[in-house]
Amino acid sequence: MADIDIFNGDADGICALTQLRNADPRRSTLITGVKRDIALVQKAKVAAGDRVTALDISFDKNRDGVLEALDAGAEVFYVDHHFAGEIPESDRLTTIIDTDANVCTSLLVNGYLKGEHVEWAVTGAFGDNLKASARAIAEPLGLSEEQLTLLENLGTYMNYNGYGSSLEDLHFAPAELFELVRPFSTPFAFVRDARDTFDRLESGYRQDMASAESVEPTRLTDKIALFILPNEAWARRVSGVYSNDLANASPSRAHSVLTERADGTYLVSVRAPLENKQGADGLCRQFPTGGGRAAAAGINALPSDQLDAFIDAFTKAYP
Repeated sequence: MADIDIFNGDADGICALTQLRNADPRRSTLITGVKRDIALVQKAKVAAGDRVTALDISFDKNRDGVLEALDAGAEVFYVDHHFAGEIPESDRLTTIIDTDANVCTSLLVNGYLKGEHVEWAVTGAFGDNLKASARAIAEPLGLSEEQLTLLENLGTYMNYNGYGSSLEDLHFAPAELFELVRPFSTPFAFVRDARDTFDRLESGYRQDMASAESVEPTRLTDKIALFILPNEAWARRVSGVYSNDLANASPSRAHSVLTERADGTYLVSVRAPLENKQGADGLCRQFPTGGGRAAAAGINALPSDQLDAFIDAFTKAYP
């Protein structure tokens, strides 16, 4: 029997698994990747009796892999907040899936564990730009504003680290970052005792955000803003967190950040207005390699000849 942990390489996926492995320590095989690498279950080599945990990756994108794991005789525990589609019935499959726009996987795991490692759930929620949800579950802890800001920063930096077209773009491979945070029962202990890691994430984030803020919008109205970033590693790293930053600054506006890729396609991040967190997933699923959730979605590789069609669809989605 083997344990296999499969998780999104962003803050939410890492913080969700950190909660679980603090509560239930296992030496497991880790399967993850850059944030947009979500078809992960089929990468696992699963045998009868294995215990598979899958976190923060769309069930819809992993259904075939889950069915193969179940057919092999494995048990699958699946927690997520993205579009799921049809979920098969099996006594070896346990799912906790909630697509509410104010929920993330770290929050779902926190509920499952009854708040056993809630500080990591707060960090994951901040990383997914769910500020109100993060503060709500943190309220019973009586944290100071300084402590909340630290958790928000850590979540943001961890989320930022997950973006890129390849592992070479990242400061830390997601599996490596998970191994660095996993020994710590709270994020405060991690920041205190692994300060070099925190400082490296913070420095990279600040430098890349400064570069992004120098880019002028390609399209800007009261309802939408669209930015196109160059084919540079800093742009690939910052695409998602810059989208969150823009959304927080203008909550009534929808935002899209497109990053040029070496093959001529675009990596696309879309954020629905924070005042109406709807429609981002439906917009992105109109295009190949698109998906996500209602509040935040993306397209992994938008062909250049579909750029105008995307801009038109984006404009119409948020009139």
